[in-house]
Amino acid sequence: MERGMGFCDLGCRHASRPVEEGVDGSGSCRTFVALFCSLKGRLVHKHMPCREREERPPGELTATRDLP
Repeated sequence: MERGMGFCDLGCRHASRPVEEGVDGSGSCRTFVALFCSLKGRLVHKHMPCREREERPPGELTATRDLP
């Protein structure tokens, strides 16, 4: 059975916020439009269609760097 199309967001186990501050022009206001995809090893657009999206298990943090 073919898996449907997902969308890139922090609910994916491969997604996290970029390490560098303001890399996507958001500065510190947290209105980021780019996410780092560990599967692809690069920045991707938030909410882009993605066939590789995997739901993050409940309670799993995205990464230490993602904590406020």
